[in-house]
Amino acid sequence: MVPFGTESERDARPGELMVAIVAIVLALATASLPESGQQRISSALQSVVLRPFIATQERLEEARIGAAQADSLMALVDSLSGVYSTHSALLNENRTLRTLLELADRAGPSYKPATVLRPGTPGSESMFLVDVGEDDGIRRGSSVVSPRGLVGVIREVRPQNAVGMDWTHPDFRASAMLADGSAYGLVENRRGRFREDDRLLLNGVAYNQEVAPGALVVTSGLGVYPRGIPLGRIDEVNDEEGSWRRSYWLVPMVEPGSATHVLVLTPEVVDDVFEVWSQDSVPPTDSVEADDGPG
Repeated sequence: MVPFGTESERDARPGELMVAIVAIVLALATASLPESGQQRISSALQSVVLRPFIATQERLEEARIGAAQADSLMALVDSLSGVYSTHSALLNENRTLRTLLELADRAGPSYKPATVLRPGTPGSESMFLVDVGEDDGIRRGSSVVSPRGLVGVIREVRPQNAVGMDWTHPDFRASAMLADGSAYGLVENRRGRFREDDRLLLNGVAYNQEVAPGALVVTSGLGVYPRGIPLGRIDEVNDEEGSWRRSYWLVPMVEPGSATHVLVLTPEVVDDVFEVWSQDSVPPTDSVEADDGPG
């Protein structure tokens, strides 16, 4: 029985058979040639027939090497990024510690250096723990400060540590004045929708007392805080009530969430500490916002 197949397949078989016969004849003829002739034929085949295949193999090898190099470079970039991030954090911490040491040198032994720890639990965002306590001379109402100014106040004292609240707490109040003593008022917290939106407000300034933006506001010494601790700088007028007082928004000197190293005042601190914060150590308004904060 004649096998079934398409017409094109039946036409192609004689041609394929002829090609195979020619290939066998050429192979036998090449095998009978001397070695030098075989090498010339091999070189000719490599340069003509096998050249596209060799070029493809070379490109594949180059692509494989390039991919390996790209992976190595990406790993190197990731490693350098990690080193840079760590180095940047260490630089910031070293800068903070240097300024804190300078402040401690000016302030004297009555200012106890401490590390701030945040509980990280919901509802306690404005509270913090410091690693100094009653054994170090810390008392309830002790001020907590950074090289820029007031961070908060101690609320509870234990032998080895203490709990404090920063100025973002709703209960924060501080009697305040302009650094030149020309106006007095009360600084309070105003909660924002988010923690970073919390602001300070200077209340009770006399209506006829105009305060220029950028003026430095410090504690007045009335209450638990000694006189002269920087609180913030005047930003803008908030509102006017009747004809007897104004209130002003402040740009805080300290962002409490960034404070990691602080000083805690002991009862031996004098009533006026303004000289501890030299004028060149208190940044202007724009640099307060641009900086990462005290820590």
